[in-house]
Formats: sequence, structure tokens, C-alpha cells
Amino acid sequence: MRKPLVVALCALALAGAGAAPAVASAPSPTGADTATDAVPAVSLTDVVDDTAGAAADALFALVAPKAAAVNFAGTVSLSNCSGSLVRMPGSQADDPALVLTNGHCLESGFPAPGQVLVDRASSRSFGLLNSSGTKVATLRANRLVYATMTDTDAAIYRLGTTYAQIKSAYGIDALTLSGTRPAAGTAISVVSGYWKRIYTCSVDGFAHRLKEGDWTWKDSVRYTSACDTIGGTSGSPVVDHATGRVVAVNNTGNEDGERCTVNNPCEIDEKGTVTVRRGINYAQQTHLFPACFGADNRLTLSASGCAVPKP
Repeated sequence: MRKPLVVALCALALAGAGAAPAVASAPSPTGADTATDAVPAVSLTDVVDDTAGAAADALFALVAPKAAAVNFAGTVSLSNCSGSLVRMPGSQADDPALVLTNGHCLESGFPAPGQVLVDRASSRSFGLLNSSGTKVATLRANRLVYATMTDTDAAIYRLGTTYAQIKSAYGIDALTLSGTRPAAGTAISVVSGYWKRIYTCSVDGFAHRLKEGDWTWKDSVRYTSACDTIGGTSGSPVVDHATGRVVAVNNTGNEDGERCTVNNPCEIDEKGTVTVRRGINYAQQTHLFPACFGADNRLTLSASGCAVPKP
């Protein structure tokens, strides 16, 4: 889980207040990991994988749509994370607006494994950003609609204002959640309202299971190494360049090469094989949520097609 405090302190100590934070170290895939904590020595396969990954990122930079098409409009900053003002494909202008972030960004702390929170009172505030990353308003929630760290890592808040009111006052539209699963190779941007920084890369693939400490997530998005996200980027929307829609919510990365520990998630495939990819970062898909929201942006967990974890 990517929390900002430690990174912020390190950034201040190394470069002074206001400087850009340090980036994560280069990836070091280890394949099937049978050691407890140690990272195996680099093999020929590691060198080939790293070289191939670097080449893929270089090619992506040449052929991908320009990142300038993605900006900060509609993103939000939280006290401890990033997030975004979002709408479902069927949301209407007069619906109460929604904000998406991570479950581990809740003001009340991390939900326990297996815990799903629904329809809780909240007065959480969010800094709404315009296209250049300038804060133009403070938005406030009246409910925590949904939050969990089981199978996924997501939280959705409902605001006391509508999309139309926000558009009229600040000229900013919400980002739309895609109802379609992203594909490997998709050009994406991870847009952090906390750091006011945009990371550009592509979907490298998917982790059948991603385990971090006591939590396990399903079908997680794995980035190519160019998206070297850091603490404070948790909750950032992952935007598909081709559609402009949100396909995932950024949530974690393996910082030290440790195996399945907090801040060092590991991948587990269908056969139970564990893979550690140091320096590689991940997001949780969001295409399941549109089926769970109906008229007036009301959460309906019993709706046909709603497959998110339930209480």
C-alpha cells in the first residue's frame, strides 16, 4: 500500500521541500520464489527480462498516444492519498457526484481482510484539481458508499453536490469509469492528485492473485516499469489513453524485493507459483463497479452483474 508520509519525509530530507520525490528502483523479476525474504542473484533470464522490459517501455514511448491528452481535471487530493471525481457510464448530471480512491486510504484505517463497508456516514474532504493541477475547490462527502481491501482495494464516496453543480461552478467534468476490462498493452496514465504528477506507461499484464501482508487482490493490473509510482499515489485513477476512461485505481508496488509483505506484494498464479517483481507497481481494476450502481448513483449490490465483494 502506498502511503505518502515516509516518502514525503525522505523527499524533504534529500532534496528540500517542494522537490520531486525519488522514484522506485528498477524492476527485478525473480520468477518462482521459494526463499523467505531474500532476493535471488540476478540470472541470465533476469537480464533478458529487464532488457526486454526496457525495450518495451522505449517502444511504448515512441508509439503511444501523447500523455498531454490526459491531465489533472477531475482528479482530487486527499489528506493521505490521491483520488478522482468519477461517474458511471449511466450517471446523470443531476446525480450526486462520486469520488474513487483506495480502500486503504480510508480515514478510519485499513479494512480488515474479508471486511466490506457499505453506506457509512462520512464528512471526508477532497481538493478538486483543474487541468493544470491547481486546486479550485474543496468537495465534501456525506457518505462512504463502499469500501474494501478484499479481492480489490477500492473506496467510493458520495458527495453532497451533483455533477451539474460542480460543472457549473468550476467547469470540471467527472471521469467516467469504463465497464470493460482493460487489455494487456493498453496505453495508460496514472494521475496523482496528491503529488500533481502523471505517470505514463502501459498495461504489462495481470496478476491472478496479488498478495500483500494479510490482503489478497484478484486480477490486478501490472504496469510496465515506466509507471514507477510512489507513496501518495494510492487511489490515483488509471486512465486509458484511447478512451479517456478510468480502467483501474492505483494501489501498490513492490519496493524492496521482499516476498508478500506490506509494501512488497507478490504475484501468485493459478498453480500457486509465487513471483516477486521488485520495483513493479500495480492497480486494481474498476470495470466491475458500473454494474453495481443504478438510478441516482445508488449502490445496488443485488443488481444483476454486480460482482464486487459483498458484506
